[in-house]
Amino acid sequence: MASLHPSLLSSFWSAPMLEANLLIFLYLAGALALGLLLGYERAYHGRAAGMRTYGIVCMASTALTVFCGYPGFWWGGGHMPVSIDPTRVIQGIVTGVGFLGAGVIMKEGLNISGLTTAASIWASSAIGVLVGLGFFGAGILMTLLLLALMMWAPKLEARLPSRRAMGVVLGFRPGFEPHESTLKTTIREWGYVVAEGSLNISATQHAIQWNFVMVALRSRPVPNSLFELSRTLRKVEGVDSLQISHARN
Repeated sequence: MASLHPSLLSSFWSAPMLEANLLIFLYLAGALALGLLLGYERAYHGRAAGMRTYGIVCMASTALTVFCGYPGFWWGGGHMPVSIDPTRVIQGIVTGVGFLGAGVIMKEGLNISGLTTAASIWASSAIGVLVGLGFFGAGILMTLLLLALMMWAPKLEARLPSRRAMGVVLGFRPGFEPHESTLKTTIREWGYVVAEGSLNISATQHAIQWNFVMVALRSRPVPNSLFELSRTLRKVEGVDSLQISHARN
């Protein structure tokens, strides 16, 4: 590394360097917009990875790629001798942080948690790479975008129309034989549909239990809340026990 000198420090904030950071910021903003669009499509269909997760991953991937197009600006454009390939170092960082992020993802029943945390951990490595290469402005802007995304995207997502998904476990009374078509018709009358491939049936010598995901056909079906659905499902013929929770599948 070159010795610390005022001219070297000022090179990080020179006009060409600021222009490069601004252009990288525009890349990040565009990637964020595309990621949010993809994430909303997934969130609308009740999937676990929503707008925040897709926005973070898309933006961080751009950050880890776009800097390769500006090698002349690395380390303030000081033309320091490079004895190693920085991209190989970055590859190791991304791989290692990916395993770290996987450790915070938890699945309990039909609910998945920790996806946004894992994505934000991985994205923080992109911020570190940007700062490590001297793109201080882009690193600061990406940090601000991530903070805004984490704080305000849930409020935006809650205001947009979506189809909520519920995980349901129905236990039927001993000796009762439920009919799939009858239950599906009843649920559809409420404004829901049983997600294809989610039905899981277990049975003992005395009773049958159904485990499935029901997805709303519109943004605000009736019944809507967990309490209303719980009361309505308990009235279904033959139901002896019930477990219901929000499902992000």
